[in-house]
Amino acid sequence: MAEFLEVTIDKFTFRVDQSCLYSSEGIWARMEDGRVKLGLSEYIKQRSGDIAFIDVKPAGTVLAVDDEFASIETVKANVMLASPVSGKIARVNPALEMKPELINQDPFGEAWICEVEADNVDADRQHMLDAEAYFTHMKHEAEDEVRQK
Repeated sequence: MAEFLEVTIDKFTFRVDQSCLYSSEGIWARMEDGRVKLGLSEYIKQRSGDIAFIDVKPAGTVLAVDDEFASIETVKANVMLASPVSGKIARVNPALEMKPELINQDPFGEAWICEVEADNVDADRQHMLDAEAYFTHMKHEAEDEVRQK
């Protein structure tokens, strides 16, 4: 079972899965069986609003770091999701096609977005944050948003 760092800011509770690395934009990456699973952090999910639709690039799509691998549509916004790794999309989560709202319910579990056969995980890791660094980054952003209201 995953261990989480957790904080409540204003009326929202945000969890950060300690088994993942993160882009500063809130995309999580988890190394599994030689591939990298990508998903959306709780903070970005809550900040963007409930997800109504997701469009994921198909398997076989070649990605460079920061290339769009998916986009989400929420009540508040349309958000492009940038890949924190380079490689080729090996598999897209079939559950999200019929139930994109899974991301609202289980962003670190059933609602992974895609798996990437990464070209150079070691180089890509250098651009990502570990869970504690992302937790600090996310907490500061959330606190700033509350202060600006």
